[in-house]
Amino acid sequence: MLSEAMTALAAAGGTAVVQAAGTDAWTEMRQQVARWFGRGNPQRERVQLERLDQTAAEVEAARPANAERVRIRQEAAWQGRIEALLESLEEVERAQVVDELRTLKAQQTSHRTVLADKSGLAVGGDLNVQADNGSAAAVTMGNVTLGNPSQPGPHQG
Repeated sequence: MLSEAMTALAAAGGTAVVQAAGTDAWTEMRQQVARWFGRGNPQRERVQLERLDQTAAEVEAARPANAERVRIRQEAAWQGRIEALLESLEEVERAQVVDELRTLKAQQTSHRTVLADKSGLAVGGDLNVQADNGSAAAVTMGNVTLGNPSQPGPHQG
């Protein structure tokens, strides 16, 4: 059983893999992740390269309506693969591999590219949207009407 910190790191690793797919950072990330999983075994590295290529193809081919679901599924799959690798290792080797994963994730984060879709919103860090004094705020809102609702009449009983 992995610690919470290792599970969180595996989740972040899965997210990093999927976020890199289709970006300028993908080629480098793809090679590093395959090497990390391969652990010096060329056959395992090739298998991971094929999985990474499949992930990138699925993410890139996803229709806008399904894109988020595809990303979530791929992130979960990579998290599971990372967790399985970590669980298979002895404690000493696991600590080394965790350090390597942290380094790999830090490198990917430093190369992050933020792209806006057709809605025109791109956020590269935290986003805080607030409303006060009876106003409305959202990143994306459909048709919204603001105003005072009618007051109910006296209750007849």
